[in-house]
Amino acid sequence: MDQKRKESLAALFESISALERKVANEWNNHNELGFSKSHILILEYLASEGPKRPSAIADRLKVTTGGVTVLTTKLLKSGFIEKTQSENDRRASQISITAQGLHVLEQSRKQIDTLINHLFGMLTEEEIDTMRTIFNKCVHDS
Repeated sequence: MDQKRKESLAALFESISALERKVANEWNNHNELGFSKSHILILEYLASEGPKRPSAIADRLKVTTGGVTVLTTKLLKSGFIEKTQSENDRRASQISITAQGLHVLEQSRKQIDTLINHLFGMLTEEEIDTMRTIFNKCVHDS
């Protein structure tokens, strides 16, 4: 790799790190509900796809089933999800979102909209599309 490319990649890494910190800081400053982004992603997944096994949630979030257990414990205790036994296989459990979970998800969507607009609202549609394309390429081609 030539020196100019190495320097460009190092600068890109610094920019990504700075954006990560900014997103985390903004999330923490505007997070009135006290849930992580992963908690919200679980609620979104269950709201859009219906009841899921913990292994399906783990696959979707790219975490271990143990990680799902840790994440879902807070949601279970808060009453935002419920865990039931599968009717077909009593050994298997399913997790589904509750009415309370749907309500808190709606609140979180408003917070996320505010956050995203604050972070990326200055971008044009073309810039947003370009960033999404680049981010997806990095996620899926690595």
